[in-house]
Amino acid sequence: MFPLRRNRRLRSNKAIRSLVRETIITPNDFLVPLFVVEGKDVKQEIASMPNYYRMSLDLIEKEVKELWKMGLKSVLLFVKVPDNLKDNKGTEALNADGLMQRAIKTVKQACPEMLVMTDVALDPFSIFGHDGIVENGKILNDETAEVLGEMSVSHAEAGATFVAPSDMMDGRILTIREALDDADFVDTGIMSYSAKYASAFYGPFRDALDSAPVDVKDIPKDKKTYQMDPANRFEAIKETEMDIDEGADIVMVKPGIAYLDIVREIKNEVDVPVAVYQVSGEYAMIKAAAEKGWLDHDTVMMEQLIAIKRAGADIIASYFAKDVIRLLG
Repeated sequence: MFPLRRNRRLRSNKAIRSLVRETIITPNDFLVPLFVVEGKDVKQEIASMPNYYRMSLDLIEKEVKELWKMGLKSVLLFVKVPDNLKDNKGTEALNADGLMQRAIKTVKQACPEMLVMTDVALDPFSIFGHDGIVENGKILNDETAEVLGEMSVSHAEAGATFVAPSDMMDGRILTIREALDDADFVDTGIMSYSAKYASAFYGPFRDALDSAPVDVKDIPKDKKTYQMDPANRFEAIKETEMDIDEGADIVMVKPGIAYLDIVREIKNEVDVPVAVYQVSGEYAMIKAAAEKGWLDHDTVMMEQLIAIKRAGADIIASYFAKDVIRLLG
């Protein structure tokens, strides 16, 4: 006997599929990463990230105005620091007139209502390409966290809405929260990269900022002593819960598509918004495969983003944000 319920009735045409769709992508889902460089009228395509660019401040100003008109209301800023300003202590990161601080002010002046999040980590400023201070072949934890606290206050002074520590040092969320509160920035939020894995998907991003670990004797050639082991699941929950206890307002899982089980685990456990970073390698793979004609770019792009949101993401940092909004029309 045929069943009384036939599920295919709800799939029979586009209208009914749209009506009963459980997961919907909107402009409000996106956090747009922006790469900032020194200069004027500079727009450099990133070779390993087709159609994505490093831009000087004058073009960043135009970009954020365009994003706002498209309904994209949040940006995440990264800076490419000239080699002559790099050292082992992140000195330039604390420069009140540094590129990051000027970028924050540029965005807020161009679009005062834009939510501005800032990358807080030492790797763009480090001669070694690490997220922390290096000493005797080790990445120092507590000393790095203190610098991250100072960096966060500097970003808040420039006008950042949220700081986004991406370093994975132990205890840095509490250090940053205390530093912000002591400086009377109690309303400045923290989006913590809580479950950031030591992933091979970050390659194009490191090309974009020239921030890969350098190959120097006695210096770690990767970030496995502080970023998480991709094999670990329960550790991600522990890391995230610790960050929330220390004051994180939003928590993040990074990368995205290969870690959707982690996204769901964390979403089920916590009561703060969960962000996911669809990283540069995920972006580059779709672009490369589409260029070869092996995949349909837009269909796969949307399928991945829907999967990320379906897994539990409240916020998606994605290089595809503008592509998606144009596609949704």
